[in-house]
Amino acid sequence: MQFSVLIPARLASTRLPLKPLADIAGKPMVVRVAERVAASGARQVVVAADDERIAEACRAHGVQVVMTRADHASGSDRLAEACTLLGLDGDDLVVNVQGDEPLIDPALVHHCAALLARRPDCVMGTAAHAITEQADYLNPNVVKVVVDALGTALLFSRAPLPWWRDGPTGGSAAGTAAMPKTPAPLRHIGLYSCRAGFLRGFPALPPSPLEQCEALEQLRVLWHGQRIAVHLCDSAPGPGVDTPDDLARVRELFAAGHSATAPTRQ
Repeated sequence: MQFSVLIPARLASTRLPLKPLADIAGKPMVVRVAERVAASGARQVVVAADDERIAEACRAHGVQVVMTRADHASGSDRLAEACTLLGLDGDDLVVNVQGDEPLIDPALVHHCAALLARRPDCVMGTAAHAITEQADYLNPNVVKVVVDALGTALLFSRAPLPWWRDGPTGGSAAGTAAMPKTPAPLRHIGLYSCRAGFLRGFPALPPSPLEQCEALEQLRVLWHGQRIAVHLCDSAPGPGVDTPDDLARVRELFAAGHSATAPTRQ
């Protein structure tokens, strides 16, 4: 199995300005992400940048980069352009890793690609892990996914799903709902594998009402009748970086040596 990793990197960020260039142990964050996923077994790791400053940082550290338009509405649009620039099409496998995940597990990236390679009935693969904390179950910023017997996504939502009807507070408001033990709620991990041909055509699909309601782009895939395979992992991935507090936490982990050696794929 061969696959490429594409990392969309947009310089503008409302909560953390110049986020891709934020220093983590002496290197820009986007470089840290690229170096980490290089251990996944990908045949190439490419940053899809929207600003020459990102491109310069990547080149300075030997990371492959392509320049994409600055006016893309989403990371998916940016990656669609990157597929064209790289000559990827058809059944070429691509894994989309966000540029703010410097602690992403390379093995998880590999598993996500391998899952889609085994599932010709699906156009996309992603990942999830069991939710163990009530606060995460109720948190709308924690996206949940419900899967079928084959591990195919039935629904993504910010709501607490599945709903335990007969639980202690099953008939109450969502803010007091009991978390079911079986099946365990699943937290969606924002990692995606797809075939380049589908990725190139995705921006042309009309957004769905569910997508606009929940602000979850993956719902567009389900709305248009396509299928998403879900890899279940044993634990949560390392923390991503959305805010200055997140960045400080990741810097502490690097300083403590937690990421000195990236785990390799199995």
